[in-house]
Amino acid sequence: MDSLEVDVKVNSGDLYDYMMYHAYHGAQGLLGSCIGALAILIFLSNRQWIYLIAGLIMLAYLPWTLFLKSKQQALNTPAFKEALHYTFDGDGISVSQGETTESMAWKDMYKAVSTGRSIIIYTTRINACVFPRRELKDEEADVIQFICTHMEPKKVKIRN
Repeated sequence: MDSLEVDVKVNSGDLYDYMMYHAYHGAQGLLGSCIGALAILIFLSNRQWIYLIAGLIMLAYLPWTLFLKSKQQALNTPAFKEALHYTFDGDGISVSQGETTESMAWKDMYKAVSTGRSIIIYTTRINACVFPRRELKDEEADVIQFICTHMEPKKVKIRN
């Protein structure tokens, strides 16, 4: 296959899925969860309510703020108001919307991962293209094949 074209509309739920993946696969999310869980364990051993309250806040804060941020970003970012058109080929990925087109070479891609909801291609350490599985439909296997064929294997962590 020489090229593949897909249209993708990203909604707030897709952004939330990406943000949660990104947050909990980094040091800050993991550390916050561990400290929150530790505070709850301390509460269970000595029944001081402050530890329960602190633990619950630490465990709920990040998911709640990411939920709000994803809603706000979906509403306020023009790129998420309409579908993005992606073209996969041997050189890389091109994304277009309206009159604007950007291209990214495969060698410059940071990594590719998957969640139960999306295929995510990081273009930098923090920026990514999100491909919701519900939007890919029949093209999901072809998109994964393109990624696996053109990116270095050590950069690809996609599971079905």
